[in-house]
Amino acid sequence: MYAITGATGNIGSKTADILLSKGEKVRVIGRSAARLQQFVDKGAEAAVGDLKDAAFVTRAFTGATAVFAMIPPDYTAQDFRAYQNEVGANIATGIKNSGVRYVVNLSSQGAELAEGTGPIKGLHDQEERLNLLEGVNVLHLRCAYFMENLLMNIPLINEKGIVGSAVRGDQKFAMIATRDIAAQVAEWLVRRNFEGKKVQDLLGWRDLSLNEATAVIGRKIGKPDLKYVQFSYEETAKWLTDMGLSADVSSLFVEMSKALNDGLFDVNRPRTPENTTPTSIEDFAETFARYYAASTMRHAA
Repeated sequence: MYAITGATGNIGSKTADILLSKGEKVRVIGRSAARLQQFVDKGAEAAVGDLKDAAFVTRAFTGATAVFAMIPPDYTAQDFRAYQNEVGANIATGIKNSGVRYVVNLSSQGAELAEGTGPIKGLHDQEERLNLLEGVNVLHLRCAYFMENLLMNIPLINEKGIVGSAVRGDQKFAMIATRDIAAQVAEWLVRRNFEGKKVQDLLGWRDLSLNEATAVIGRKIGKPDLKYVQFSYEETAKWLTDMGLSADVSSLFVEMSKALNDGLFDVNRPRTPENTTPTSIEDFAETFARYYAASTMRHAA
């Protein structure tokens, strides 16, 4: 039995689907029974509850051979790091009290840094917390910038005809598709051939800049002149809060953008066959185009 936190998110959902397609027993964990039903229909067991409830987390992990552990983001949290640490502590307690011996933990590039990386700071805390668990084998997957983050630009394309953020358009850094992360998570859960506390980088197909990514996406959606625009940090913070993120979360994302611009993480990381994954930006552009087409249809309606 494999327990999957964040089962309705980008990575957890894909991981659950991969495992279920292989005939594995899966327990999907989430707050909404309705959203978990798609996995139950495929044979999964649902554990419905809140990761802020330590007793629930222990019950959800009990009997699992291995756990995929992640801290689902709450972008409305007034103190995001405190939220991450509350949920992270409950996950660690659940692992300890349930007797789970193998954990694949979703972390991030930059998690080796205690400060200056925005929301990644909470993942640094979680790595250190899980490393204190005795007798538990933990694999920290330090993933690169998600290609799916680019989907946040769809409203901007529809409204202003541009793509933009606070990150420099010419800064090359690692980007990865979440389907590649899920494939790695599923493989590590099943194989469980790691001992002690281990870190594995996942860097995507290649480093690329947002200028390059925008050009590829623009061609795919029929906008070959689509341009990337770097916003000021102040403009970015306002845009994010206007989208519904809390002021704290918005400031953390701005801090993460500064860290990327300064090359503190995700930049010039050494590549190996083990940390390079197959989905290219051209492949991901197909996914982006589907979401973009759906958004234009909703807008037209």
